[in-house]
Amino acid sequence: MTTAFRARPRFELLARGRRIELGARTIVMGILNCTPDSFSDGGAFVSPDGIQERLSKMAADGADWIDIGGESTRPGAAPVSAEEEWRRVAPAFRAVSELGLSHPISIDTTKPLVAARALEAGAAIINDVSALSFAPELADLAAETDAALILMHMKGEPRTMQNDPNYGDLLADVRTALAHSVTVAESHGVAPNQIILDPGIGFGKTAEGNLDLIAQLPALAELDLPILVGASRKSFLGKLFDLPVDQRGEASAAAHVGAILAGAQLIRVHDVKESVRTAQVADALLARLG
Repeated sequence: MTTAFRARPRFELLARGRRIELGARTIVMGILNCTPDSFSDGGAFVSPDGIQERLSKMAADGADWIDIGGESTRPGAAPVSAEEEWRRVAPAFRAVSELGLSHPISIDTTKPLVAARALEAGAAIINDVSALSFAPELADLAAETDAALILMHMKGEPRTMQNDPNYGDLLADVRTALAHSVTVAESHGVAPNQIILDPGIGFGKTAEGNLDLIAQLPALAELDLPILVGASRKSFLGKLFDLPVDQRGEASAAAHVGAILAGAQLIRVHDVKESVRTAQVADALLARLG
């Protein structure tokens, strides 16, 4: 019998004293955007009550990790100061403590000041959408604290990334850029078992390019590091199927199944309950590989 699927690589990730197995099943990372202008849920979770409700629901729905961010990275988004970004996310870290959540928490930031304060507040992972191109010092923080570090590919910056999302060879360019970021991270003392790669679905890519990256994830797996994919509610799904943001749930699930079957160990999602169930089906298919 032949199959289009292949066994998914397994890794042990170091995240501030935790050793987390990746690959045995899909890790579902729930998103908490403490922003007024994120593309999908901007303004929904900015009050203390809204933040607590969102955290409680994600935990109840089965999120493995929680990703907290205070600056929108949607196409065209304007940057905010480090102090403003921290002001937005600080209540979320207080709420995590008050709720007694034990989930690994990632801070979605490109700013060393925000990352440092988040690590002091209990974060275990730095999620850098610039893959150290904005602030290589984030690698120093990861090395000093043994925090995990997510390196995501993005073309340019949020304000300009969709102006000309074309490449000579998309997959080769993404793989080369991520390999360079890994080299930078390691030169700052970050160990390979602290690093996760993210191809940056929706960050400076065409709709077709995003599909190509998901389909060709096995080529990124050649870098021998775990892979995170975040396709949740992204605009390329809207362009493909003419769907508004609030109607992209099924399309997001389909994209994430494709990513899991292509080798992704983690998915970053808005709809946690549905995504957990989706991942369980994809994992069951992968388990048939033995």
